[in-house]
Amino acid sequence: MNPATVYVPAPDGTPLATDLCLPDAPGPHPAVVIRTPYGRTAHQAELRGWAAHGFAALAQDVRGRHGSPGTWHPYGKHEEGDGAATVAWAREQTWSGGGPVVAAGSSYAAHCALVTALGAPGDGRPDAVIAAVPALGLAETAREPAGPERLRARAGWWAAHGDRPDSAPDALAHALAADPRLLEHLPVTRLADRLGRALPSWPGLWDEGPRGRIVLRGAASRLPLLAVGGTRDPFAEDTVALWSGWGGPARLLLGPWGHRLTADRPEFAADRVNLGALYVRWAHAALAGALAPERRGVITLGGSGRWHRVRQGAARGPGEASTRTTTWAFDAPTGLRLLHGAEFTADPVRPVRSDDLAVPAGSAPADRCLLLSPPLPRPLDLAGPATARIHAAADTPGADWAVRLTALDPAGRAEPLAFGIVRRADPPGETVEITVPLGTLGRRLPAGTRLRAEIAGHHFPAHARNPHTGENPVTATRLTPSRRAVTARGSALHLTVVARRRYVEPVPEICR
Repeated sequence: MNPATVYVPAPDGTPLATDLCLPDAPGPHPAVVIRTPYGRTAHQAELRGWAAHGFAALAQDVRGRHGSPGTWHPYGKHEEGDGAATVAWAREQTWSGGGPVVAAGSSYAAHCALVTALGAPGDGRPDAVIAAVPALGLAETAREPAGPERLRARAGWWAAHGDRPDSAPDALAHALAADPRLLEHLPVTRLADRLGRALPSWPGLWDEGPRGRIVLRGAASRLPLLAVGGTRDPFAEDTVALWSGWGGPARLLLGPWGHRLTADRPEFAADRVNLGALYVRWAHAALAGALAPERRGVITLGGSGRWHRVRQGAARGPGEASTRTTTWAFDAPTGLRLLHGAEFTADPVRPVRSDDLAVPAGSAPADRCLLLSPPLPRPLDLAGPATARIHAAADTPGADWAVRLTALDPAGRAEPLAFGIVRRADPPGETVEITVPLGTLGRRLPAGTRLRAEIAGHHFPAHARNPHTGENPVTATRLTPSRRAVTARGSALHLTVVARRRYVEPVPEICR
């Protein structure tokens, strides 16, 4: 069951390098197609795993990457057509006998699987799709839903992979070692000049739009979907949106993982799921038509080993976990107490940093609004969306509002819990209500935990700095401070908590 390399012709005849692994038993076999820009050879163990469970497994270098010739246009026009050609080719092979095909992948490969699954009807459309930590498109990867640019992650990805046939995973780290202030230089669109190599596609990244095109197309699909995400993945909300909007049988698994689908804290080992075994079981059920025609999902309570059922909408079935929204007011003793920074200055020259959880102490001029809760009297289970609604004002025509929620254990150790950022263009000096979505949380917080909230004007280098001039942050070369004011009255944090603890086993729930 060792993979062999074959070349699958694209619609224009370009030979796409593909590793194929067949089961030892005679066919016909269902097939799994994985299309990736990160090197097909990294999937050899995965291909053997699929083959051991009766699937013909294919991993393919996308056009212009690694073993496949041509020019790569990230998230571009070729992925749908090349994917359809590969699925159709698989059906034509004797080991397939025209049988079913699953399109699968994670991150960029999930984008490839989705655009193939949402293509024109025919032999080039797969019968089911697995999308893990999906990078849905250029617009979704480049910006947050409310507009702010994802600078650090995009700079790292483009430096490593953009406009080249191979990868240099440490390219940005090496550049930052040579120039630690690399990402501070303006304009953002001139990053390639500082990396020392051509990146012609970098400036156009920021002009891509709008968001949500794959989610919109998915509403018309009747194919089975398995969407896998991590509550610590920056694309988690895109994963949830894909599942929520999908037209066919849809399943959602949200674990305590980051973008690599690994847990970064030892206590999350209790939430471990064998994803390979889950994919195989789900694929067999999907291809057999055994999935209930509805949306089902489960979310971790990170660190507890427990999982809760989630469904779209308010309806609750027998045994389903019951949740409720709790409000942590900024002006209530049991909510979040304002420590300092009701008035602060968001200075893009000295921005609040995303890579430092320390907060300023003493009498230094405030660069953020800081709030703290009393210790939790009992464990708190969070399983659903979190939102901050604040009454605030800025004295500049453009302003970003970043809200970071941190859990402080009884010893004072800080752990990131939730984050959100929105871009606003409100009348200068006018107090308005601002809603900042903080994502979907799945955590168990032990008794004694305190919640710390920070409201700031920047979150750099994870996000580009708003110049506060009304100019485009990726082309701006001039920065100016912005004075902010937060009104405690009427401002609050809203969390979804588990009211009745009714747990489920994730794999059976996903596969029925």
